[in-house]
Amino acid sequence: MLLLQADTLANGGYDVQDEISLISLLMKGGLIMIPLALLGAAAIFIFIERYLNITRASQNPEELFEKVKKAVLEGNVQKARAICAKEDNPISRMLDRGIGKLGFDMKSIEATVENAAKLEIYRLEKNLGILATISGAAPMIGFFGTVTGMISAFIAIAQQEGSVSPKLLSSGIYEAMITTAVGLFVGIIAYVGYNYLVTQIQKVIYNMELTTIEFMELLERPHA
Repeated sequence: MLLLQADTLANGGYDVQDEISLISLLMKGGLIMIPLALLGAAAIFIFIERYLNITRASQNPEELFEKVKKAVLEGNVQKARAICAKEDNPISRMLDRGIGKLGFDMKSIEATVENAAKLEIYRLEKNLGILATISGAAPMIGFFGTVTGMISAFIAIAQQEGSVSPKLLSSGIYEAMITTAVGLFVGIIAYVGYNYLVTQIQKVIYNMELTTIEFMELLERPHA
């Protein structure tokens, strides 16, 4: 078990070593640790869920597009749609919507593809707003817990008769600071996770834009 060691000076001049387990230390943060724990769990869950989803979506679209291109040039629309249906990523669904509009004018096809792309981007960014909120809210909640903890500590000190024990003063302060530390930790995790996911989504969006351009150029060919 991870132990945190704090040396305190006893009245007799001897060094007394208090060993505090990490769990016990976290429990001293009070009730404010409950929402921080929930925010931390939510941040981890959202990051893992979005990471797996975005990883599936970030597959190289070149191989898929080449198969679709070949089927479209052959005039086999059903085969092209079957190829798209076999894949499970934003680009395949976007292409499928565009292929389903073959026979319409180019503006209609382009609008359909763009709308499908917007929908896929919205799906990719699902719950990212919550992750961003956690990155900002967790440190503030932690700081709020510290402020209330400091108030309680000073009330306890004020109620002491005679001289105040340094141990009482220091323990009250470090217990109050626990929530700030935990809040900052949760906030950092959420902030780093959010920015990483945004970067990965931008890569997917780039691939979607590139595939859209290639798809429209394919349809504009005289023999297409």
